[in-house]
Amino acid sequence: MMEVMLNLAAVACLYLSVEYCLRHQSPKSLDDASLIPFADDPDVARRVEQATGKTINAVAPEVAKPGWGNVEV
Repeated sequence: MMEVMLNLAAVACLYLSVEYCLRHQSPKSLDDASLIPFADDPDVARRVEQATGKTINAVAPEVAKPGWGNVEV
């Protein structure tokens, strides 16, 4: 019985801590955060925009500077 009570207390603690961490987040900010993984690949961002209808602020990948390519150590 004590083990069940400790498990319930752990689940309640986890739930309350997640709620505490997300208390100032709006649905818009959470939606934007879910689209971040697609922002660095413009082709994938375009496909996700077509599939979901949500706008993704895609960023072009960084280009390697001359002389900073494959460096042998």
